[in-house]
Amino acid sequence: MPTPPTRRPARAGRPAAAPADAPRKRILSELPSGLVGEIKQVAKAGRAEDVVRFVERAVGLIQDGQPDEAVAPASRAKHLAGRSAGVREILALAYYQAGRWREALREMQAFRRMSGRLDENHVIADCYRALGRPDRAVEEAEAGLQADVSDEVRAECAVVGASALADTGRLDDALAFIRRFPSRAGVGRPFDLRVWYVAGDILARLGRDEEAAAEFARVIRHDPSAFDAADRLARLGH
Repeated sequence: MPTPPTRRPARAGRPAAAPADAPRKRILSELPSGLVGEIKQVAKAGRAEDVVRFVERAVGLIQDGQPDEAVAPASRAKHLAGRSAGVREILALAYYQAGRWREALREMQAFRRMSGRLDENHVIADCYRALGRPDRAVEEAEAGLQADVSDEVRAECAVVGASALADTGRLDDALAFIRRFPSRAGVGRPFDLRVWYVAGDILARLGRDEEAAAEFARVIRHDPSAFDAADRLARLGH
């Protein structure tokens, strides 16, 4: 998931109507300028500022770990600017982080249709996995791996696809899938650590303890407190 923009204080509710001859007010926001511009183009007449404030409120709540509360302002933004791909993406992320998989999947698929972008395919894949559709999860993760997206998105697609295959007991296939995201020597980005941890888990389940221990050790070298990698390594006798 892309890092949400910095939150500014939100102001819900519709502003008082301005005189017809009043100069048009410029919307000031810390949201990405492209999103604000999109909202201004598609929002219901006179409501663009409201949409921006609802989106800011939703993003702030997501950042604060309150996705359930973020759904309401994000839904209000959708009501006023349903043709904004960015608004649909933020609503999808609120649903996703709240564990509302079907709603998250619906909104994220709408985002993808409207934007033509595949940089949320890992979220779509994970929703399918959570809904008990590992086949679709792997399909969406595969598409994300092959797309022109960031390393972070490709890593997350590798994690979700491999995990979905492991869910069905296809451990060798899961290991091959996670290995498709290459690591760089000496580099341990947060998403690299996730890839290594999942690889270690799959190797452990395959009974390849030495290789699993090497993966968990890689995680610990970059972040000793990451996940439960230290405990997993200790259980393997290292």
